[in-house]
Amino acid sequence: MSVSDNLKKILSTLPQGVKLVAVTKTHPPEVIMEAYQAGHNIFGENRAQEMRSKYEVLPKDIEWHFIGHLQSNKVKYIAKIANMIQSIDSLSLLKEVDYYAKKNKRIASCLLQFHIATEETKFGLNWEEACKLLEDPSITQLKNISIEGVMGMASFTEDKNLIRKEFKQLRMYFEELKQLYFFHQNSFCEISMGMTNDYHIAIEEGSTIVRIGSAIFGSRL
Repeated sequence: MSVSDNLKKILSTLPQGVKLVAVTKTHPPEVIMEAYQAGHNIFGENRAQEMRSKYEVLPKDIEWHFIGHLQSNKVKYIAKIANMIQSIDSLSLLKEVDYYAKKNKRIASCLLQFHIATEETKFGLNWEEACKLLEDPSITQLKNISIEGVMGMASFTEDKNLIRKEFKQLRMYFEELKQLYFFHQNSFCEISMGMTNDYHIAIEEGSTIVRIGSAIFGSRL
């Protein structure tokens, strides 16, 4: 099946209100253009340099989501082009994003990344770290960021019960943060969870954004 056919197939399975981020890492611009010409314009990258180089050559109405671990020294490249940074995992990173968003006269939409998987290799905050970040007095000075929800990655496993448990945990974090810190902020509404192998479970557990690559573009090059 073509990229266009794969895309239509995935979109047909998504309920209304669930956004698809087509993950394009390692795939060249011409492959991304196939999806774009099929009517899709929301794409995700996990490497700063790759996003930057693709941004230069692809249509400017593409909505770019940065979904990988973001190093502070790469923020200056990402803050000017990403519509959303899904992988905020520290206050220092948030401050860096705010600094460069301000320089570029933008408001940077951000998600807090939580570590919900069993693997230690995955990045993200735990509950205590997230609360500490949001309760830090300096966060009120950050006028060029908008925290709009949470993101997480489930364990890479065949155990669907474990995956569901981890997604339930992320949904609970979202709901508790909403009550404690974002009760009057309508823009705090996103739960980014679910990839090619587990997005059906994620949607059942309340995902509003799914990040799908190989089911659209095939295996990574």
